[in-house]
Amino acid sequence: MSLQNIRRRALSGLSLLAMAAAVLPQPAPAAPAKAAEARPWLNPKLSADERADLALKAMSLDEQLLLVRGFFGASLPGAPPPLNSPPPPEALGSAGYIPGIPRLGIPALQESDAGLGVANGGAMRPGDVATPLPSGLATASSWNPEIAHAGGAMIGGEAHAKGFNVLLAGGVNLARDPRNGRNFEYAGEDPLLAGVMVGEAIRGVQSRNVISTAKHYAVNDQETGRSVLNAVIPEKVMRETDLLAFQLAIERGDPGSIMCSYNRVNGDYACENDYLLNKTLKRDWGYRGWVMTDWGGAHSTVKAALAGLDQDSAHTFDRASPYGNPFQAGAADYFGAPLKAAVEKGEVPASRVRDMAKRVLRTMFDKGVIDHPAAKASIDYEANAAVARRAAQEGVVLLKNQAGLLPLAKSAPTIAVIGGHADVGVLSGGGSSQVAPVGGAALTLPPTPGPGAIFAQMVFHPSSPLKAIKAAAPGSQVRFADGADAQAAAALARSSDVVVVFATQWQTEAQDVPNLSLPNGQDALIEAVAAANPRTVVVLETGNPVLMPWLDKVGAVLEAWYPGARGGEAIADVLFGEVNPSGKLPITFPRSEAQLPRPKLPGLDMPMGFLGVEQPFDVEYPEGAAIGYKWFESRGQSPLFPFGYGLSYTRFSYGGLKVEGGPSLTVSFDVTNAGSRQGKEIAQVYATPPGTGGLRRLIGWGKVDLKPGETRRVVVKADPRLLAEFDPAAGGWRIEGGGYAVAVGGDSASVALKGEAVVKAAKLKP
Repeated sequence: MSLQNIRRRALSGLSLLAMAAAVLPQPAPAAPAKAAEARPWLNPKLSADERADLALKAMSLDEQLLLVRGFFGASLPGAPPPLNSPPPPEALGSAGYIPGIPRLGIPALQESDAGLGVANGGAMRPGDVATPLPSGLATASSWNPEIAHAGGAMIGGEAHAKGFNVLLAGGVNLARDPRNGRNFEYAGEDPLLAGVMVGEAIRGVQSRNVISTAKHYAVNDQETGRSVLNAVIPEKVMRETDLLAFQLAIERGDPGSIMCSYNRVNGDYACENDYLLNKTLKRDWGYRGWVMTDWGGAHSTVKAALAGLDQDSAHTFDRASPYGNPFQAGAADYFGAPLKAAVEKGEVPASRVRDMAKRVLRTMFDKGVIDHPAAKASIDYEANAAVARRAAQEGVVLLKNQAGLLPLAKSAPTIAVIGGHADVGVLSGGGSSQVAPVGGAALTLPPTPGPGAIFAQMVFHPSSPLKAIKAAAPGSQVRFADGADAQAAAALARSSDVVVVFATQWQTEAQDVPNLSLPNGQDALIEAVAAANPRTVVVLETGNPVLMPWLDKVGAVLEAWYPGARGGEAIADVLFGEVNPSGKLPITFPRSEAQLPRPKLPGLDMPMGFLGVEQPFDVEYPEGAAIGYKWFESRGQSPLFPFGYGLSYTRFSYGGLKVEGGPSLTVSFDVTNAGSRQGKEIAQVYATPPGTGGLRRLIGWGKVDLKPGETRRVVVKADPRLLAEFDPAAGGWRIEGGGYAVAVGGDSASVALKGEAVVKAAKLKP
């Protein structure tokens, strides 16, 4: 979801009175419910399908239509009418609301944005706070499915206790471009890692009887021109990359809903794309939930309904009458009265509307929304902050540690802390995932100018690294400089035993960054500080990879991403060795933009309107299926830091490799902690198909926690699709028979063990 088109409506000169107002479908009059047995669909002993079918038999067409058309569920202070007018009376004040059907015992759907916590953007619910998780890239850096599941369960529990039963969570989009403004919400560049981690987060949310989406389906890999761009991408490439990530996440997490994206894919908008919705999602994958639009993502009635769209989201509601969607300039009401008219004219079969409604109903029964209704309850924010802290600890990536500078000694006489507003808190990403943190924002700054700046603000969560460092080293003199004056910061560094510089890169929905350099002169600040004191540690709070022209001059680098509710404490835990860093990169760090498949971000040179690119344009993908580390390997390029990279305060060795073939690959090996500290290793397994044209791909990993001298055996069994290529002509996956090379190591560029085994040729279902 995005809020930026609200301002478009306000400034476009369009009059709401000139819009085609729709009539809110009203249920047909019905006799009062007689008794509980008169509503057999409320019997929890029946299957979700049986219950949905029984409920549908009791519903009129108008009641079915209630379930396929959503409303914006909040009033935005300061926004133009009708967005500052009361939302639907029963709405809790959030991203979306779908009316219930009280006579049938069907509750309303109360939807909240929730990529990184129960969001409250634009102060929809004044005073309401929640626990912010670390960014999606931080969680993905843990490579720990248990961390992802625990985070999902935490935000699902908070949502349920606030009265919400749908979370717009589960961002699966692959990082095809490291400048994408929403990469921080997602899980990196590899389909297996993204599918597993996001699938577990979805499963965690739904363990609390709250529906989760998976989004944004599909090929939504940049924010520049996202509402007008056309992703031109071959079917084979999509199936092996972006769609495979969704497929794996759906299989693992079983999300109740799929949110289709704003962009076009091969000419058709994603929310009316028959190939994406009907052929792939519903037919090939057998998906049984419902497809909802992103906010303002609908563009038609008949085409969208027949192509597989089940619900149009976020219409504006006024007590007198509803209007078209405010998140798209000039948008009509597509699934209200126009859909009913299309059914009456025979343009959309009545059976299609029943299918839409059944998908919503079935999901509500299946995920426990009806049997375990969300209701206001107390929330243990301290316990939830501990969940966020553990995720941040495992997501920190140690990128450099020259001469064992880290962990820092708690006995250091003087420690300088510089920059990044480390005295007050830690940075978070902007847009619809923005959480209003417990305790209130520590600092709110004006956003970077651009399309995403209209409603987004730069928010720092109240977890001060400076305070955490002081608490961790009570015997040290810890001094702070804000970094605004590089020379003053250098002088402080020169007089200190060790320096910790905090550098930030803010990212937000609705805009990308034009380059990967740290903004606001931070590179020069780090250069000056490192020149004054080479015992400099750089802590990065970023939403994407960044360039590091100062890398050779500093002693250590930590990538902390956006670390969430207890981010300051988690950073201090790693700096002082209370936690041995175990995170590894889910996204490649390039040396320059020149190494990227598209050195210049598509759309940046297009004519710009108030909210960004207005003119449609195509985006092509020269990398094809070679995303991220595969692109660098195919070009023989060395990145700054490879996918899967991350250091530890201990050392690990590998041995005892065994590779078995057959229908797939089974790889087993030993990992030993060869150092003096307990630590966790993420041992990664990559395979290369036979022939010269095959791409090496991640087929699995194991994360092991080892005491010094301890050895653990890791076994990885590859999903056969990870060894296969998609064959559009055959409509499925094809495994080429022959010898598959296997490499085992600590990252995508390191090979500790090599082996090979023969895999049988096979054809697999799509």
